[in-house]
Amino acid sequence: QVQLVESGGGLVQAGGSLRLSCSASGSIFTMGWYRQAPGNKRELVATISRLGSTNYADSVKGRFTISRDNAKNTVYLQMNTLKPEDTAVYYCGAGSSADLTIRRDDYWGQGTQVTVSS
Repeated sequence: QVQLVESGGGLVQAGGSLRLSCSASGSIFTMGWYRQAPGNKRELVATISRLGSTNYADSVKGRFTISRDNAKNTVYLQMNTLKPEDTAVYYCGAGSSADLTIRRDDYWGQGTQVTVSS
């Protein structure tokens, strides 16, 4: 069983930046972030493998950067040029899949709120 602890959410104005962190209690191949806005399904933001391969949603490419510290079992999401449509609960996930997806029955954190005001 892997436990995930997220931090770094908050309120920011449009155009601002936030950095999310997620620490895992053990090593796991794929880690990343998904988000869910009210009334919407949970969607991919970005994932990263232990080897450094990444996958981004088109909506965040060029604005968000995912990185990982394998020694600390921690994944980061640097979010720049934030937009009101980025407002959502951001969930850290972790799983064993090599295709950089995190499945519903993999490991998930409790979520952290990101609110971007216009």
